[in-house]
Amino acid sequence: MLARPEQLLLALIAEAAIGYPAWMFGAVGHPVTWISAGIASLERRWNHGGPVRRRAMGGLLVLLVAGGAAAIGWLAETWAGEGAAVLVVVAITTTGLAQRSLDDHVRAVARPLLGGDLGGARAAVAMIVGRDTAALDEQRVAVAAIESLAESFCDGVVAPAFWFLVAGLPGLLLCKAVNTADSMIGHRDARYLHFGWAAARTDDVVNFLPARLSGLLVCMAGMGGWRIMLRDARHHASPNGGWPEAAMAGVLQRRLGGPVTYDGEPAHRAWLGDGPAPGARDVQRSLWVYRRACLLLWILVGVIAWHL
Repeated sequence: MLARPEQLLLALIAEAAIGYPAWMFGAVGHPVTWISAGIASLERRWNHGGPVRRRAMGGLLVLLVAGGAAAIGWLAETWAGEGAAVLVVVAITTTGLAQRSLDDHVRAVARPLLGGDLGGARAAVAMIVGRDTAALDEQRVAVAAIESLAESFCDGVVAPAFWFLVAGLPGLLLCKAVNTADSMIGHRDARYLHFGWAAARTDDVVNFLPARLSGLLVCMAGMGGWRIMLRDARHHASPNGGWPEAAMAGVLQRRLGGPVTYDGEPAHRAWLGDGPAPGARDVQRSLWVYRRACLLLWILVGVIAWHL
């Protein structure tokens, strides 16, 4: 039977080559779709009452969704057992990785931005960020795309890979469930401040080590960025998001962060990095750094597989 690092390496290569295997899972949908539907349903039923009740029910939601996802992963691994059925585990693992999808989405921003189509670039970047995008200029579109690429390298690639190595398919699906819960309810607005507290804190724990590994890989891929990462990562609002974002800012020698708006409400964020704001060509540069960082992750997993 293939060891976990070997399974993961196959999944990383397969996902980068062909993306999400819709031909295999199209009839039942992507696992994140199931997780999202469960979170939305429970949130509608449970998110009411006082702060204490909301925190308790939000914590129960995270426990049920993450525990359920891990249980499904365990059942899938147990069923797969030996031989060719292990390829089913590899195929399921590809659904938890987002190397190709992330590359596709950021390239969809870079193309119109390079061509001077600001409206098309705004529409494309709105697909991958939660901030208001209608009034963004070229530089702020570039900032949004590069930040999303750097942060999602952790959330969508390194973190699920890390947890697969630690705990197999149960670990990967638990990681995806926690990340999905955080993206849906881990906000600080009036509706989710208390109900989403457990999701946000659990996501902080799950991504703690992967975020720092992501920053390390970005710096290695870009042959620099260490000083900016170590200096500015702690200024980010997230205890984890600043590591890959500050690393990317340092590698590109551009300034990320700064104020944004969400649903018309301004949000003041720290600046990351030195130098000018990025432009269209810097989005392309960030994609090459990202691709090299993914390759370094493959090499790291391959080294682990070689020594086990």
